[in-house]
Amino acid sequence: MWQRSTTCRVSLCSGLNIPAFACGSFASAGATMNGQNCCKDGHNCGPTRNLAANHNPVAAAVTSQRHQIVGKNRGEESLTKSGRAFSSTAPQINNKTYLWARYNEMKRLVHDLIPPGVCSLLNPSTIYANNEVNLEEVDIYGFDYDYTLALYSSALDEMIYNKAREFLVQHYKYPEGISKYDYIPNFTTRGLHYDIQKGLLMKIDAFHYIQLGTVYRGLKPVPDDEVMKLYGGSNHVPLHQVSGFYGKGPKMKQFMDVFSIPEMTLLAAANDYFISNDIEYDPVHLYKDVSDAIGMVHIKGYMYKWIMQDLEKYILRGDETYAVLHRLASHGKKLFLITNSPFSFVDKGMKYMVGKEWRDFFDVVIVQADKPHFFNDCVKPFRRLDSNGDLQWDRIKSLDKGQIYKQGNLVDFLKLTGWRGSKVFYFGDHLYSDLADLMLRHGWRTGAIVPELEVETKVVNTEQYAQSLTWLQALTGLLERMQVHSSKKVLQEWLKEREELRLRTLNLFNPHFGSIFRTCHNPTYFSRRLCRFSDLYMASISCLLNYDLSYTFYPRRTPLQHEAPLWMDQNETILGVNRLFLLW
Repeated sequence: MWQRSTTCRVSLCSGLNIPAFACGSFASAGATMNGQNCCKDGHNCGPTRNLAANHNPVAAAVTSQRHQIVGKNRGEESLTKSGRAFSSTAPQINNKTYLWARYNEMKRLVHDLIPPGVCSLLNPSTIYANNEVNLEEVDIYGFDYDYTLALYSSALDEMIYNKAREFLVQHYKYPEGISKYDYIPNFTTRGLHYDIQKGLLMKIDAFHYIQLGTVYRGLKPVPDDEVMKLYGGSNHVPLHQVSGFYGKGPKMKQFMDVFSIPEMTLLAAANDYFISNDIEYDPVHLYKDVSDAIGMVHIKGYMYKWIMQDLEKYILRGDETYAVLHRLASHGKKLFLITNSPFSFVDKGMKYMVGKEWRDFFDVVIVQADKPHFFNDCVKPFRRLDSNGDLQWDRIKSLDKGQIYKQGNLVDFLKLTGWRGSKVFYFGDHLYSDLADLMLRHGWRTGAIVPELEVETKVVNTEQYAQSLTWLQALTGLLERMQVHSSKKVLQEWLKEREELRLRTLNLFNPHFGSIFRTCHNPTYFSRRLCRFSDLYMASISCLLNYDLSYTFYPRRTPLQHEAPLWMDQNETILGVNRLFLLW
């Protein structure tokens, strides 16, 4: 958008939307160049006020007024496209020259938007709020064990992969050649979908669209045109195929926990072997066999044995777990543990992290709970274990401190404890198995543990990311505003550059699949579930140590697209951009 005054020709572009990890739309607003407003007589009226603190200043700088109509004066050309009105006061000069002038002006503006040092403001220990939560109202804190109380090193992924690969070859009689495929660290990311019938690993956004460029058959990317053909001329996956409540439709499986990383990598390796050697196979059988092989690593106790034999190698930051539990207990909070892991394994790990008397912190301890069935079935009764971990035969009439219980179900848990509603806060890493039922059906507060936040925050804090993303959003705004002009060649060049910028930002996170939170401009399917099933999310439970136990978490109000023009004056300036990523 550009000013209509003939004396004050201030160039303005559409707004810049800087995506955050939160759900919803993103704030955006118009801006004037150099922080000046143009008065009606064409003189500068001085700097305008700073943007409100609850709005993203870069978003305010460049995309917002996408749908606003500049007031019509003589010389303006009103255009209507698809029912939406656009207006232009472009000088009567060559379109190509005009577009490149706007491009260069915007590039200079974007360069000035990011002050030195602003790119290191995101704290990886921050807790992010999807819903308003007052910790003062929380009396009871519950925890999962694996990847919640106990965080594991990446060395565990390789061990799981190697043992499952061995099962696949020796137990399921798969070709020996698969044994030559070593584990590939960071090949996959959590939250990906796997097309069981086609043998394709991919990233899907919150609107069920496949992100082109992130579809892999084996270890090789599938060309975009082939993806479109495979899905009937579209990259959209129908709702019924992906919308199973626990992440598995009839044709798609979503991998949601951290333990799924080696499973996805083994699926990719096995698929690659068959394809590379031109061996006919059924992807459905391969999926089932790999899933079973990974399951055998857990069922047969290999993973538990490796960790118990070398706790120092595999368990990370146990002292922080102790600090969290000690703080909560010392403030009179009740604590409980519900995990699918066996008691001997949990006991060894907790003694390493917390001490021999770790059970004194907990009012209720439940092992081998069989989540998510624990939360949605009423079939299995509680069983008590003695100090050696052996099952007892007495009927459970109460859940007592100091005792260890096995299996059970949430209905009996609620009856025996009386712990209900928002005064209970449960933390876990698996959005479906740990959190979904508790939030949607029982009204508990839920906290998602997302270890990937630490790595992604480091990327976001780099100048390379900030520059690439800011220019990507600015260029998108230019494309939207300038598409009314007739120089198709220039617009095509901009579209090509935009695609290159998207690829560049994707590669900063993971060269194959990018960030687990975002597909280009849209949130991922994982992000959508994260926002729906968790009140708060954080990199680890140690993030709780940074907040008072009476602290209230407030989610950022991110305006809906139709709200943004109503919330921001079209002449708001870009002042306050030094708060750019702090507000984000």
